[in-house]
Amino acid sequence: MTDDVYGFHNTELGRAIEHTDPSYSSKIVKRGLDLAGSFFGLLLLIPLFTFLAVAIKATSKGPVLFKQKRHGLNGETFTTYKFRSMYVDHCDASGVRQTVKDDPRITPIGRFLRRSNFDELPQLINVLKGEMSLVGPRPHVPGMLANGLPYEDFDPRYQLRHRIKPGITGLAQVNGFRGETRDAYAASMRLYYDLKYIEVRSTLLDVKIIFKTVLQEFFRGKGY
Repeated sequence: MTDDVYGFHNTELGRAIEHTDPSYSSKIVKRGLDLAGSFFGLLLLIPLFTFLAVAIKATSKGPVLFKQKRHGLNGETFTTYKFRSMYVDHCDASGVRQTVKDDPRITPIGRFLRRSNFDELPQLINVLKGEMSLVGPRPHVPGMLANGLPYEDFDPRYQLRHRIKPGITGLAQVNGFRGETRDAYAASMRLYYDLKYIEVRSTLLDVKIIFKTVLQEFFRGKGY
């Protein structure tokens, strides 16, 4: 994107991130939070996972989990886990085709999963494995589009978001920028908050984002 239409394509934020490197102790604390959160989260959610798995199998053919390649730390790809919310013959393994409101590919139980964001909960496994963090920029599929362009062409700072592990939730999501990135404003703002998080990240901020996510996504979810 050549025109700085919304004023977010400044270079100062990019330069700040390039010179941001958390201390070793901060990395240990963040990994400790990730391990504790993912382990106890998976343990406590066993009854919910069992119920959702039965509901998925009972309402549509196919596997319980949907697996997809996404970009992680340093841009390397890894396999994410989600509860399957689409009919098998309509699943898009590439993920380039973004989900839209009233998407006909979504199963009845899938609508509940996406609205509540429960479909994302299996990514606690990715956190436990060290591929993701509880908080960070959401992992994107290779070839992710922004305003109809590859994200890296839309904004040259895009690759900077891969300097840290992706997260189940992030600063962009709790500020309302989740879902589609088909227009320039949504794409710009999501990237802005992703990069801003990298610049100002801290344990306290992570805790705040987690609590805000639980409140506004799981209990007031507006996903689709």
